[in-house]
Amino acid sequence: MAESKATRSDATWDVAIIGGGAAGLAVAARCLEAGRRAVLFEREASGTSLKQSGAADAQRQAAHRAALSGQPARWPAAASPVAEEDILAPFQARGLVVVPASAHFIAPDCLEAAGRTYPFRHAVIAAGSAPVVPDTYGLAAVPWLLPEALPWLEEAPEHLLILGGGPEAVELAQTQALLGRRVSLVQPQPNILPGHEMELVVPLREALRQAGVTLHENSRVLTVEHAGAGLALRLEGGARVEGSHLVLALGRAPRLSPLDLPAAGIEATPAGVRVREDLRSTGNRRVWAVGSVADTGAADPAPGQHAAVVAEAMLHGLQSHLGPVAAPRLVRSLPALAQLGLTEAEARANGQDPQVLRVPLPGGATGPGVAKLVADRHGRLLGAGLLAEQAGEVAALLALAMSRNMAGPEIAALPVPRGTAAEAVARAAGSLRGAEFTSSPMRRILGLLHRWQ
Repeated sequence: MAESKATRSDATWDVAIIGGGAAGLAVAARCLEAGRRAVLFEREASGTSLKQSGAADAQRQAAHRAALSGQPARWPAAASPVAEEDILAPFQARGLVVVPASAHFIAPDCLEAAGRTYPFRHAVIAAGSAPVVPDTYGLAAVPWLLPEALPWLEEAPEHLLILGGGPEAVELAQTQALLGRRVSLVQPQPNILPGHEMELVVPLREALRQAGVTLHENSRVLTVEHAGAGLALRLEGGARVEGSHLVLALGRAPRLSPLDLPAAGIEATPAGVRVREDLRSTGNRRVWAVGSVADTGAADPAPGQHAAVVAEAMLHGLQSHLGPVAAPRLVRSLPALAQLGLTEAEARANGQDPQVLRVPLPGGATGPGVAKLVADRHGRLLGAGLLAEQAGEVAALLALAMSRNMAGPEIAALPVPRGTAAEAVARAAGSLRGAEFTSSPMRRILGLLHRWQ
C-alpha cells in the first residue's frame, strides 16, 4: 500500500491545498490572512498556468490593437516576455509551505506527495482542469498543439487548424487571423458558442469571417492524417481540410484521476468534485473544492468568489454559499460577447413567458453594440446577452443586479456614468416592469380610480 512506503509526519496541517493556480492561490491568501498553517502542492513550475495565460492575453491584445489601428501585427505578438518571477515567493515569505509535487489522498484526512504523508484538518482541491483530447483515429500519429503553446512558437504557423467552437477556440481563431495567419475553425457541434444568444452569435460569426477565419460548423472529424509537411482533417460528409498545425481547443475537463478521490470518500461527477452550496465535498466534510474542479454548474467560475466562500465556511465557520447567479461567460473577441444567466430559448424551455428587450449600445471602434435582456413577468432579469467592446464590464453590472434580485426600475436607478454602454442598458431596463392586472374586475376598479383622479 502506498501509505506504508511513505515517510510519515506527525504534524497535522490546518489546510492542505492541491493546486497552485488562481483558485488555489486565492485560497492560500485567505488561509495566511487567518493565520492558518497551510501547505500547497503544485507539480508544475511556479506560476506556469498564470504565465501561459499572461502570454495568451498579450498576444490577443496585440492582435486587437493591430485590428483597431489598421496596422499589421508582427509575429510573435507577445513581444514583451512574461517575467520569470517566482509567483509563489510572496506566499512562502508569509509562511506558506510549497511542495513541488503532485498529491493524492490516502485517507479521508491525509495526503501523500513525493513519498511523504501530510495529515490535515481541512483540504482544498484546486487542481484545475486539463484540455480535452478527443479519441479521433490518427490523432496519435500526428503532432498537435494546445492553445497555450501558440504564443511560444518561434516561427509563425502557416495555416492553423483549430478544433473546437467554444470561447477559447473562437478567441484563438480570431486572434491568429488578425495576426495574419490562415485559420480554419472546425466545430463538431452545429454552431459555434453553444449556450449563448444565437442572434448575437450570428454577427460575431460574421466578424470572424471578416478577420479571415474559415468556419466549418457541424463538422465532426473522422480521421487525422499526414499531408505533405502538415496534416489534414477528414470531416464527416467527405470534406478534407489541410493545414500546417493542429490546435485542440475542445474545452477542458476537471483533473481528477491523479487524486485518488475514493480513498478519501470524495464523490465526483464528470463535471468535477460534487460539492454543496458552500463548496464543501458532499462525501467528506473535511474537504472543499474550488475553481474549475468543483462541480457547481458554472461554466466559468470566479476564483475570488470561490475563495471568499471557502474562507467564510472553512476558516470562520460561517454559513456561506455561492448564490444563484453564476459569473458571466465572456468571449474575449472583437467585439466581445458576454452571456449571463438564461438565454431567451432557455427561459422558454423552462416554462417562462419572458419579457425580451433589445438595447442598442454606443458605437465603438467595431461599430455599435447590442444587449438583449430577458426578464420574468415581474421585471426581474433571468439573463442577458451582450455583443460590444464593453460587454464584460456591463455584464458585471447586470450580474450584481441579478444577485441582488433587482427589478428593472431598480437597475435604472443605479448610479452609472453618462454616455456609457452601462447607462444605456440601465436606462432601458427601467421599462422591464411587473405584470399588469389583467382580470376584468381589477381593470374595472383601476378604471374607476383613474376617473376619480
